[in-house]
Formats: sequence, C-alpha cells, structure tokens
Amino acid sequence: MIPSSFTYKRAGSAEEACDLAVEYGEDAKYLAGGHSLLPLMKLRLAAPEVIIDLGGLRDLSYITDQGAHIAIGALTRHHDVEHSDLLAREVPLLAHAAGQVGDPQIRHRGTIGGSVAHADPASDLPAVLLALDATLVARGTDGSREIPIGEFFQGLFETVLEPGELLTEIRVPKPAAATSWSFQKFTQRAIDWAIVGVAVQGHQVALVNMGGTPLRAAAVEAALAGGAAPADAAAHAADGTSAASDIRASREYREHLARVLVSRALTEAASRV
Repeated sequence: MIPSSFTYKRAGSAEEACDLAVEYGEDAKYLAGGHSLLPLMKLRLAAPEVIIDLGGLRDLSYITDQGAHIAIGALTRHHDVEHSDLLAREVPLLAHAAGQVGDPQIRHRGTIGGSVAHADPASDLPAVLLALDATLVARGTDGSREIPIGEFFQGLFETVLEPGELLTEIRVPKPAAATSWSFQKFTQRAIDWAIVGVAVQGHQVALVNMGGTPLRAAAVEAALAGGAAPADAAAHAADGTSAASDIRASREYREHLARVLVSRALTEAASRV
C-alpha cells in the first residue's frame, strides 16, 4: 500500500530535530532507519503529517566505553552493535541479539534508538535492554534527562518521551564478568518479528511479545531469587503477562512458548557460567 501524503523535513542537528518536533507537535514523527515506522505508514496504521529525517545526524552513531557503562548513540545501526568488539567483550547479550534482528538489509539500516523509541513489544532489542537495566538519554529543547528503561514504555507504541524530545543515547551497565546470558526467540521465518522471545542476563529475564510493552518476567526472577531450578522457574514465565491472540499465534500458544523459551534460555545461560 501507499502511505498518506506528508511533509518531509531533514534535520541537520539534534537541536534542529527537537525544534522541528516542537513546531509540528503531535503531527510529526522522527524517522531513523525506517524499518518500524514506514511499514505502519504503508498500512495506514500511522499517518504522520510531518516526517523529520534523522539520517544525517552522524554524531549520534557511536559505541564507547564510559567506565561503568557502555554508551551507544541512538542512531547506531544494528549491524554495528552486532559487530562491536567492545560489546562482544563487555555485553555479549546485546551484540548477539542485534545479530538476530531481521535480516542483513534490516540490520544495515535499522537503528537501536529507533527500535527502542518505536516501543513495539514484538521488537527484540527493547526487551534485551530491559534485561540489561539500561538507561536512556533523551534531549529536548530544555536539555537532556536520563530515563531508566523500566520506566520508559507506557503502552503499545507509547513511551514517556515528551513532544519534542529525541532519544539520543542508550547507556548499558557492564555486567559482572561471570554473569550468564542467553537470547532465544521463536519466529515463523528468520526475518519475522518474534512470536515470543526471551532475554536473560544473570537472574534478570525479559520477554518479547508477551504484552503491550516489553516485559520483565517478574515471577521467573522471583523464583530464581528463591533458589528454584531453571525448569521450575520457567513454569512461571507467563505469570502476569497479557499476550495477544492474532493470526500468528493464540494467547495460549504464546504462553506455552514463553515457558519453553525461558527454560531453554536459563539452561543455556547456566552453561556459560
């Protein structure tokens, strides 16, 4: 399908992008890699009147060591996250999961910040960053603020970003050297959104596509903290979730997948210690 007509603006800086977003308000949307927004526009599920292209903001593409955390620019491509030696050494869960996003074309174009800001619960990296306790940095006309990722997602495609705010950086704390990790997902085809996915970092577990937002599997984490074996903890994977039924899977099937994938992820993570 063809999207509805819109006005195109290309930002030359983060400040200009914020100013344009304030000027056009709720009628405007930021465009990063485009792999989340454009399909919705083609289906007429999103119809912004103004598109603000962030593609020229090269200063928001980087991966740097900041001591206690790794700083990742919001416009860093999935391919660069996947192939970062720094992330492979310090945060291997994130590097590995980035390599599972879509296909090579998507990974060369899609950005980590776009994936997070779009707030699609079926997207891989928001859940991974939840498991990693990341902090997000947003810039507005009044300056920057830090947002714990657990407070960022408000609902389907909804975040706490205010009109005019731009996600500029993701800060990922360095896990302990011996921390275990795993990423598992189930798809119909490799390039598809996950029907269900699981990210594990130590005893922190996050779920893909099990509710209106990315979710921490709180019942699984509580069971692990109480000394439960992986299989016993995984039995609680669907507790507190609100998985949808759609053409790909029923709610019951997603709940079953969550239990299976959490068990696999916890088992694999334990083997890495």
